[in-house]
Amino acid sequence: MLSAADQQRLLALARLALEARVRRDGEPIPDVEGTLANRYGAFVTIHRGEILRGCLGRVGCDMRLADAIVHLAGAVADSDPRFPPVDLLELDALEIEISVLTPAREIASLADIEIGRHGLIVERGSRRGLLLPQVATEQGWTVEQFVEHTCVKAGLAGDAWRNGARIFAFEAQVFGEATAILS
Repeated sequence: MLSAADQQRLLALARLALEARVRRDGEPIPDVEGTLANRYGAFVTIHRGEILRGCLGRVGCDMRLADAIVHLAGAVADSDPRFPPVDLLELDALEIEISVLTPAREIASLADIEIGRHGLIVERGSRRGLLLPQVATEQGWTVEQFVEHTCVKAGLAGDAWRNGARIFAFEAQVFGEATAILS
């Protein structure tokens, strides 16, 4: 989906947006062209070492990718309800990871899910939960465990997928500041 140059541009934009939000500066205005003008779902995750510090995203493709990344990277600084706002003193210790999503498709069988390749969305009624592809790999989950945890994320029973909850799979191109340094 994205070239290495586009990944670097998005990571730089995300860093600027995160720092601007923490410093209470204006949101950066991205130079949007090429692939970055396309509309994709995306997530921005921040870690402090191995510890998750925040993660926010948009599944829908209602914004240009560059605009979505700027918005999400700013919002993750203080809008993930699981974490306190990012402090100015911790900015240098944070690493940014971006996940650019393909459109989700409903799956008929757990056999259609591949750990490490697919992220999941489970929904029933107004409840909806999403886990990115890297989560199952990091946790060492089986396909069934991945589906169960996604059900729980939706606020449903772990076996809701057996009782009418719908399962959708998507793929993601995942890249971050830590991996960019290594490549």
